[in-house]
Amino acid sequence: MHAYLEFEKGLAEIEGKAEELRAMARTNDGMDVEAEAKALDKKAAALLKELYGSLTPWQKCQVARHPDRPHCIDYIDALFTDYTPLAGDRNFADDHAVMGGLARLDDAPVMVIGLEKGSDTRSRLDRNFGMARPEGYRKAIRLMDLADRFGLPVITLIDTPGAYPGKGAEERGQAEAIARSTEKCLNLKVPLVSVITGEGGSGGAVAFATADRLAMLEHSVYSVISPEGCASILWKDAEKMREAAEALRLTAQDLEQLGVIDRIVKEPLGGAQRDRRATIEAVRKALPKLLDEVRELPADELIRLRRRKYLDMGSKALVA
Repeated sequence: MHAYLEFEKGLAEIEGKAEELRAMARTNDGMDVEAEAKALDKKAAALLKELYGSLTPWQKCQVARHPDRPHCIDYIDALFTDYTPLAGDRNFADDHAVMGGLARLDDAPVMVIGLEKGSDTRSRLDRNFGMARPEGYRKAIRLMDLADRFGLPVITLIDTPGAYPGKGAEERGQAEAIARSTEKCLNLKVPLVSVITGEGGSGGAVAFATADRLAMLEHSVYSVISPEGCASILWKDAEKMREAAEALRLTAQDLEQLGVIDRIVKEPLGGAQRDRRATIEAVRKALPKLLDEVRELPADELIRLRRRKYLDMGSKALVA
């Protein structure tokens, strides 16, 4: 059953009525409701187009967090072949929020690394809801080191509310691990391409997304803090998250305009959760194009341009 968001209540009612009519027809031979059901379908399609044609930043946050959006594991299963997962940071443990390994994209070898939230209660607990601990970032560094050694492009898939803020994570050096991972991204001698598929939360996302090319799905978000966290700090009221979402400029459209990201990957009407296959296919088409833009650059030029990209970030905002 499709999970509806808060702002989709009207849509849920219309689609629910259409399904009820069809269910009644299935249990009552000779009952013809198809014309009425199709009229409801048409009304629902128009409302869906209207809703998703004018989403507010807060509504985009809700869409980005939708539990039915494709997750990292879905992209890896669909887009990559010969995937060989690699585990552990060779220091403390294996963080299941971070998954990655050797794979092939269009038969070319790559290293893929991603943040996985989980898709049901058990997997969400196992994956810590996509919030990486220090060992997760150290695992990512280890995989990026391996890619560097063998000259493999790195692809990162990002969907996280942020790094895990627990006591144990802080004791094991969470901030240092995030900084080291960001530093590793900046110093990679191989191409690095990142895609934010849902949430890109704070330094927990930056540590994977300091890339040569950064793309976002159309209704994903990327911000220094969650709207709720921002509202709690600025207004001492988490319920002002709508105002905070507006102020944070966290949508893909805002960030493309500001020069923070390089490309927006279009989602199906109604968001990635309504057509997971089409969303994954859109990412499949985008990844090779993003890689081709930097694949032939020599290592020293890659590093120079990558660093310049991030030093210049925000200049468009100052001009605006």
